[in-house]
Amino acid sequence: MDYNNLVFAGMPGGWEVALIALVILLIFGAKRLPGLARGLGQGIREFKGAVDGVKDELKDVQESVDAPSEDEKS
Repeated sequence: MDYNNLVFAGMPGGWEVALIALVILLIFGAKRLPGLARGLGQGIREFKGAVDGVKDELKDVQESVDAPSEDEKS
C-alpha cells in the first residue's frame, strides 16, 4: 500500500459527511445553524488574525536581530 492511500484512509466519504451533517441538523435544529456557522466563521477570522500578528512579531524580532545595532557599526 502506498503512502497516498494511507493519508486518505481515515477521511470520511460522501455518505459519512451527509450522515454527520444530518445528525448536526437534528441536534441543533435549522434555526440555530446560521448562528453557529457565523460564530465559527468569526472564530476562524480571529484565529487567523492572531496567527498573522504572531508572524508579524516574529518577523520584526528577526529583522531586529539581523540588523546591526549602533554599537556594532562603530
